[in-house]
Parts: sequence; structure tokens; C-alpha cells
Amino acid sequence: MVGRKTVLVCCGTGIATSTMVATSLKEALEDRGISVETRQCTVAEVRGRLSGVDVIVTTTPLSGDLGVPVVQGLAFLTGVGKDAVIDQVAGILEG
Repeated sequence: MVGRKTVLVCCGTGIATSTMVATSLKEALEDRGISVETRQCTVAEVRGRLSGVDVIVTTTPLSGDLGVPVVQGLAFLTGVGKDAVIDQVAGILEG
């Protein structure tokens, strides 16, 4: 098992959508033996919450280089491509 990692999940409001994505992602990663802490915020809050973050998963577009890998997490809402997104996040955290 890799050491505990931190995933920042962001959406438009930082409440319902990010909660659903964070919960689902945490369960999927822990099933793969990856221990994660998830944090949630709005897109507007991302730049102020990057400390200690290993990867950002977002359901809305983020612009600019944040110095942290960003993964589009819309698949958690649609169900289409969800496993590929989990694979992508796992690859970043294990890399």
C-alpha cells in the first residue's frame, strides 16, 4: 500500500457533487489499496487549497497550471468512463 495521499475534489458549489465524487473515488481507491484523504471545495477556492494535495479531481473546467495534476471527474456523474478516471487517478497517486 502506498502512503496516504490527498485528493482535492472540486465542483461548482463544493457541496453535493463534490461529496458524491469524493465518496465514490475514496471507496474505489481504497479497494485498490490506496489510502486517501479527500478534501472538497469550489472551483474558485482551488488555488487556496493546494497545500499537500497530490491530485485534483474536478467536475467543472479549471484553467491555468496549478502545479498539481488535474483529472476531469465528470464521469462520476454520468457513469461513462468512470473506471478510466479511477485508473488515471490511481496511476497518478501510485506514480
